[in-house]
Amino acid sequence: MMLKIKRVPTVVSNYQKDEAEEGVRPVTGCGRNCFRSCCLPGAKLPLYAFKKAKDGVCGKVSENTQPPVDFLDSLLVAGWEDRMQRGLFRYDVTACDTKVIAGNYGFIAQLNEGRHLKKRPTEFRVDKVLQAFDETKFNFTKVGQEEVLFQFEASDDNEVHYFPNAPIDSDNSPSVVAINVSPIEYGHVLLIPRILEQLPQRIDGESFLLALHMAVETANPYFRLGYNSLGAFATINHLHFQAYYLAMPFPIERAPSKRITTTSGGVKISDILNYPVRGLVFEGGNTLEDLSNIVSNSCICLQENNIPYNVLIADCGKRVFLFPQCYAEKQALGEVSSELLDTQVNPAVWEISGHMVLKRKEDYEEASEENAWRLLAEVSLSEERLEEVKELIFEAICCNVEEGVLPPITVEESDDAAESHDDTDALKMVASCYGACVVE
Repeated sequence: MMLKIKRVPTVVSNYQKDEAEEGVRPVTGCGRNCFRSCCLPGAKLPLYAFKKAKDGVCGKVSENTQPPVDFLDSLLVAGWEDRMQRGLFRYDVTACDTKVIAGNYGFIAQLNEGRHLKKRPTEFRVDKVLQAFDETKFNFTKVGQEEVLFQFEASDDNEVHYFPNAPIDSDNSPSVVAINVSPIEYGHVLLIPRILEQLPQRIDGESFLLALHMAVETANPYFRLGYNSLGAFATINHLHFQAYYLAMPFPIERAPSKRITTTSGGVKISDILNYPVRGLVFEGGNTLEDLSNIVSNSCICLQENNIPYNVLIADCGKRVFLFPQCYAEKQALGEVSSELLDTQVNPAVWEISGHMVLKRKEDYEEASEENAWRLLAEVSLSEERLEEVKELIFEAICCNVEEGVLPPITVEESDDAAESHDDTDALKMVASCYGACVVE
């Protein structure tokens, strides 16, 4: 049986249209200034070329341009604000009400009624994580070039460069950073790896490493990247990561964890404790590639076993959270209460991480820790199912690190207490540099 639910996907581009209503447009003369063969010849965009630093530390910019160390952060913010001034967003996200919900976890509630407007209903499969790319449906080659902030690529000489007006090389599909025209928060963008290859929404090693490099290069702890698989509330089957700024800790970042094991590459893998959604956290690594390989292989394992999941990249690429989930499956099977369904909240990576994006004023006014917990608990796999999934993951990454995973450490055997990640003081210090406030 094919499981389907009525899905109302968020519009992420001003060129996202209902193909059924408009019909398929010709590949020439579209007039959209898009990323297809009709509009690419002669097109140019800024290019940020990063250094592939093996230790995960972003490199300094080459002497010919001499921008500041955190240049990518400034470039992204300036480009995003420019598009806001040009009226490319569907609403002003900075005007959305936001509050920290009283309680132990500090869940964040936002009233974002704009994301609920002018959407198109569609049928979306939730029982298949890996699905073929379908170019007849909306994909990111159809966005306007004015929605793209810059190209993001590894440099050829292992130095950092910025070119304000670089040609788009259609023979070597560029990775690009584009605005999300229906933003959740300030600076909401999409990282689209190798856009012209039209890759479906599935993680691979190269693309995940690219996302980690973006987190490292941005060098701002308030900038996080997220990923939703199909079946875990991705709404577009074209490979992309999302990212935005939030000037306070996500609740998941403050959750305690318990170490399971450490790989030979120095990646510590832990269980997330005392949080409504069960999952794993990956930290450290001798190199950025070590962390990327372990996490991407874990994601590939989930994909190949048809297990929907969400990923959060935090701490400037030093920490990655992985959440296998089952909410869409429960929803399709009629196992979610009407009370939760009425909120129309789809718990994707941001909601799971503790940023509750609410679409109705009454839900925002009545937001409580109990309500947030109840919704997120429906997302989580059971303890038994998570243990089965972890066995699959460890089998996969053991093969890829050549038996490099140490035996699991039990609570009784470990000398380490459950680690807490309350980084409020550190975040306060960073906040002072950006004029932001940390809510305790």
